[in-house]
Amino acid sequence: MPTFTAPDGTRLSYRSHGDGDPVVCLPGGPADSLYLGDLGGLSAHRRLIVLDLRGTGGSAIPEDTSSYRCDRLVEDVEALREHLGLPGMDLLGHSAGANLAIQYAARYPGRVGKLALITPGTRAVGIPITGEMRRELAQRRANEPWFPAAFAALEAITRGTGTDWEAINPFFYGRWDTEAHEHHAAAQPTNQEAVAVFGSDGAFDPEATRAALGACEAPVLVLAGEFDLNSPPPAMAELAALFPDARLVVQPGAGHYPWLDDADRFGAATAAFLG
Repeated sequence: MPTFTAPDGTRLSYRSHGDGDPVVCLPGGPADSLYLGDLGGLSAHRRLIVLDLRGTGGSAIPEDTSSYRCDRLVEDVEALREHLGLPGMDLLGHSAGANLAIQYAARYPGRVGKLALITPGTRAVGIPITGEMRRELAQRRANEPWFPAAFAALEAITRGTGTDWEAINPFFYGRWDTEAHEHHAAAQPTNQEAVAVFGSDGAFDPEATRAALGACEAPVLVLAGEFDLNSPPPAMAELAALFPDARLVVQPGAGHYPWLDDADRFGAATAAFLG
């Protein structure tokens, strides 16, 4: 697995899938980037450069663990661009990794060619995801056999009286089948300190980030899953509106991992955007 050195000396790793012009991919979590796979075959269209965020996958644990904070990870992405010898790059971020991609675009707007935000997190720009928004979206799955137990757990979590997060996992997939079970297990973060520090105090400055995005002229794709409780389509529309040149695509029948729910549909939309 190839590696490079971050500005603070931490050794970071990345994986490469496919051929053609590169797209740097940032995973969510922070979790082992293996859960992204080759993004449902997107590597048939572009070369995917998938970064292992520090402290995950093949990347080293830093001496200063406060560097797990999202805003500080921006310089890791910039170091990867320099390592690859790219004057600019197309960037793809999934889930929490989209917060990192957004902050990179805010700090280095001239170095982003195209920006694909896949079922993105919104903390970097301060867009709230309300309990009522999630509740209304969840009710659209009422005919699923797992719905009663999952919805009861969601209601309890929303009220602040429950903590059974495992019970609501079906809401994050378009199909809660064997493949989804296996994917969920592989996508769980193992470095809990990295998860805790990622969004800690100082990680986000939504007002400043929103203002900076006005200078980001890169075309932006915001791809939402129709049923995704983490990144509901109404919030995704609000996110897309922050960019000068963005479009929202809502993938029918998809949850938080749209390349798993329908690889062909996901690949067609994302490849068409990236070119």
